[in-house]
Amino acid sequence: MKVGFYQYAPHFGDIQRNVDEVVSRLESIDGDLLVLPELAMSGYQFSSAEEVANLAESVPDGLTTRRLVELAKQRHCYIVAGLPEHHAGKFYNSAVLVGPLGFIGLYRKVHLFFEETLFFSPGDLGFQVWDIGQCHIGVLICFDWYYPEAARTLALKGADVLCHPSNLVLPHCPDAMVTRCLENRVFSITANRIGEEARSGKSPLRFIGKSEIISSTGTILHRAADDQSELTFVDIEPLQARDKRINPYNDLLQDRRPQNYA
Repeated sequence: MKVGFYQYAPHFGDIQRNVDEVVSRLESIDGDLLVLPELAMSGYQFSSAEEVANLAESVPDGLTTRRLVELAKQRHCYIVAGLPEHHAGKFYNSAVLVGPLGFIGLYRKVHLFFEETLFFSPGDLGFQVWDIGQCHIGVLICFDWYYPEAARTLALKGADVLCHPSNLVLPHCPDAMVTRCLENRVFSITANRIGEEARSGKSPLRFIGKSEIISSTGTILHRAADDQSELTFVDIEPLQARDKRINPYNDLLQDRRPQNYA
């Protein structure tokens, strides 16, 4: 299976321009699964609730989801991408999963970071796993990495690959995802963005890049630079993630002792 990420810097607030540029860049991709960053078409540093409301999209009939569905059908691939979502009077930091047959699923970020807590509601859909044929995938968004329960929940539900749209500003995640993969024996694809945003007099946010693909044994298969756009695919054997044996005597998940964890 060929999996990848697209790391880039969106233009804040210009969803139409960002969608056009991203789709144009991806029109000739040859891969099975692609992950785009968190808030991939809107930008990240919102200055007001009104700004969020103006940029949030409905799912699945919003512009971003519709265009990505068209691309997934054209390229016969699966795509995970972050976006601000509005639903039933609330706003969520969300990610969509689309594929050759159309819209598949939605994840809403559970663990909100920094000023996201001012504008978004915590996700209410839980951690879900989708069967896309070649593998089972789960979705985390950015700061969810900080909570090992999130990745473990997806592993217990059968995820082979963690798709991780991100707008990382803290330095720790790229190395920490090695541990997340190792402690769950799953693959991960972190798609971060690059660039800087400093809006409405706020302190600048510099995004660290370093998008990466990690194997189920904790090997960094590829890691991007911190300041360059990059579209990359690597070959993986996702079903390796279903072998949780560490040695002849230890199975990672079977050896758990939940009765002792309370």
